[in-house]
Amino acid sequence: MPGPLEGKVALVAGATRGAGRGIAVELGAAGATVYVTGRTTRDHRSEYDRPETIEDTADLVTEAGGRGVAVPTDHLDPAQVRTLVERIDAEQGRLDVLVNDVWGGEHLFAWDTPLWEHDLDNGLRLLRLAVETHAVTSHHALPLLLRRPGGLVVEMTDGTAEYNRDTYRVNFFYDLAKASVLRMAFALAHELGPRGATAVALTPGWLRSEMMLDNFGVREENWRDALDRVPHFAISETPRYVGRAVAALAADPEVARLNGQSFSSGGLAPVYGFTDLDGSRPDAWRYMVEVQDPGKPADPTGYR
Repeated sequence: MPGPLEGKVALVAGATRGAGRGIAVELGAAGATVYVTGRTTRDHRSEYDRPETIEDTADLVTEAGGRGVAVPTDHLDPAQVRTLVERIDAEQGRLDVLVNDVWGGEHLFAWDTPLWEHDLDNGLRLLRLAVETHAVTSHHALPLLLRRPGGLVVEMTDGTAEYNRDTYRVNFFYDLAKASVLRMAFALAHELGPRGATAVALTPGWLRSEMMLDNFGVREENWRDALDRVPHFAISETPRYVGRAVAALAADPEVARLNGQSFSSGGLAPVYGFTDLDGSRPDAWRYMVEVQDPGKPADPTGYR
């Protein structure tokens, strides 16, 4: 049986690892052709110096049932992004889903460090990677996406609009970056809605990304071994969970009703009926508000 996204074309900008990879794979599992971009390839590593590559992501997309196409792209370089979109147009003649997931800031921020003490170059680099890349990509990709009605733009961030409105996130630069991406979805909704497309903001919960698993010295198979040291990690989720959220949004013929809104993977799971890979439905942001932030003992009962 064809998947619900059979014949659809997606671009996941920032798909080397983490949420971007999970999203690309789930779009592929739904039948889409998925262009995956990033700066780490089998021939070259970015400053992250991580082993994951965009070619690996493309292979996983194809294995899942779609068609993965890896295109090395620095999304801070408008010329490279323009060339990328021209290639998608030449090869597919359409773009149905744009996921702006470029981030790249893990090594650029210091926790609980005020603006005047934070490394300024690192902070400004973080803002360029987290915000400017999204703007550059949308500028070049949206004319192609708007060529057909029903296009979807997903702005990936950390935290819902409601949570980030009331909560200071890490430091000045991190807080500003994540708030900016939320506002991007809001602004794009006003520009895309009258033209037949939809924009939303989406956040995963506590993501068991490759980097997070490495930080805790565990693998996906034994991730619960980290709970003795980090008990709230019990609410964590795989990157495929937020990927299923994007695939559900992309397959929703009435997604326009959600234009301009902010969502989480855990919040959308009961709406669309998907689960994480283990069959659970972790709701990390509700857990954060009701358990972790108030300082209660870690207990995911009723939250996954």
